[in-house]
Amino acid sequence: MDRSTWLQKKRRETEMDYDTIWAPHYGETYGLYANTAHLQFIQKFLRFLPLPSMILDAACGAGRYFPSLSGTGRTIVGIDQSRGMLERAKSRFPNIHLEKTGLQEMTFMKAFDGIICIDAMENVCPEDWPVVQANLCRALKPKGFLYFTVEMTDEAQSRKVYLRAMKAGLPVIMGEWPDEACYHYYPSMQLVRGWVRQAGFDIVEEGEGDGYHHFLVRKLK
Repeated sequence: MDRSTWLQKKRRETEMDYDTIWAPHYGETYGLYANTAHLQFIQKFLRFLPLPSMILDAACGAGRYFPSLSGTGRTIVGIDQSRGMLERAKSRFPNIHLEKTGLQEMTFMKAFDGIICIDAMENVCPEDWPVVQANLCRALKPKGFLYFTVEMTDEAQSRKVYLRAMKAGLPVIMGEWPDEACYHYYPSMQLVRGWVRQAGFDIVEEGEGDGYHHFLVRKLK
């Protein structure tokens, strides 16, 4: 199987897994809490935004971070490619506008003062990282802010996974974990910084916590 076909297959499988495995019980498991480091960065992110403001939760899932974003003068929009996760979000937050849209298919133009993309970029393949970052940048108003996370993993273990996948004949690159429940890709922070700047962002702050690298960035123009 060539790499393009394999990646398309993995993306379909990932969406199906979120629809059928994760969504039905998400509220009773991960959906009931938010990581401390994430909440701290959300508060930093919110302090940069004007009031009133429009915020996009990109790959919002079941709306785990909606309560942290909502408040006087803030309008929230959520998008996700998983219909099942959006149905969970709608049941809990019926007044928030939701759309079924993947990060790769976003078409918003200068619509938001701020965007968050949390616990999602690990499901994006390296070929799509520049596409997604460009889509996020285009969706922001001039000088708008983006907060996103990058899941971290052990480099030695990642190499073992890569060698095992290569031995199995899979068209993988370093950092991909094809045997995860959902497709995962763990890029180096050097690569991430390059994609961020290429898309038109300036890095405001970085940090680590709760197994993630956190990026708070600002659109340059």
